[in-house]
Amino acid sequence: MKPGLLRRAARPSGWRGRPVPEAAAILGAIPVPVVVLDPEDRFINANAAAEQFLQTSIASLAQLRLTDLLPEDSRIFAVIAQVRRMDARVSDHDLALESPRLSRRGVSVHAAPLPELAGGVVLTFQDSSTAQMLDRTLNFRGAARGASAMAAMLAHEVKNPLSGIRGAAQLLEQNAQEGDRELCQLIQDEADRIRGLVERLDMFSDRPVELAPVNIHQVLDHVKRIAANGFASHLRITEEYDPSLPPVWGNRDLLVQILLNLVKNAAEAVDPLGGEIVLATAYHHGVRIAVPGSSERVHLPLQVSVRDNGPGIADEVRGTLFEPFVSTKRGGQGLGLALVAKLVADQGGLIECDSRPGRTVFRLSLPAPPPGVLGTSQ
Repeated sequence: MKPGLLRRAARPSGWRGRPVPEAAAILGAIPVPVVVLDPEDRFINANAAAEQFLQTSIASLAQLRLTDLLPEDSRIFAVIAQVRRMDARVSDHDLALESPRLSRRGVSVHAAPLPELAGGVVLTFQDSSTAQMLDRTLNFRGAARGASAMAAMLAHEVKNPLSGIRGAAQLLEQNAQEGDRELCQLIQDEADRIRGLVERLDMFSDRPVELAPVNIHQVLDHVKRIAANGFASHLRITEEYDPSLPPVWGNRDLLVQILLNLVKNAAEAVDPLGGEIVLATAYHHGVRIAVPGSSERVHLPLQVSVRDNGPGIADEVRGTLFEPFVSTKRGGQGLGLALVAKLVADQGGLIECDSRPGRTVFRLSLPAPPPGVLGTSQ
């Protein structure tokens, strides 16, 4: 049995009088990632779902071994060895498949021997990270709604008294002694600071968002120019774009705000010497999420990511990273990523974070323009 991806199997004469599809066609139609390894762990077969799961084209997989994608101490190799030793099916769950080329967590692997090839193994992957991402996104949206309600309350209950306090301090300053004038100015400065915080919270309030086709690469180039000429001028910023990516369905100004915030966070996280930020785009079949109250499911095939080689995000804050008032920065107010999560949700998208020492990725999954929408991208 010669190695080769998507080989054609002999076509049986039929089953109950009907033609039987070729094995390659059946494998390609399976929505679950499936790969076949030879005795030396070379890829000899794979389906389209595996291509997306492994983030590597089928043509490239044909030239690789599994060790080219994953380190040899990965638990998946113990599973494969057990299959060959016992000649039986073996499963393992909650695996982390991580390397410079791949990052997947919470993966279940089902392995089985291949009867036609001694030492051959069939691997099936089940990724629970999408379901976890959806759960986290629902929590982010709930947190954003809570922040919106807080913003409305603060705007109403705090701004007006602050104006009165500041005005009273200005009047007192006119007739105050030299030492008391400093206290009056302190009151005014603190009133301005609190008002600024309230105004930042007011950005969480629900406002209508105008959506249109947007060229995401133009947005990324704009963000890169701002960063390279300002806060990230000392860092290397590289691009990994899919040039065939269609427009996203979003709001250009909000996308600039989102990506500028993520790039700024990355610039502050990396080492000034040797720090690198990677802006990437890709097309995936993505996830489909149900719209509450209807049978509609939204497709999110367009992926935009900001990756850095910083120290990573601590485990204890990763689960609440997008909630208001959660910050990893000393003196940070914890509103930046909460606002990012809300703005992404306002455009019908999802955001997730995958982080470990030396590699942190913020990944946006965004919708394409609805069918029938015409016009040039912004």
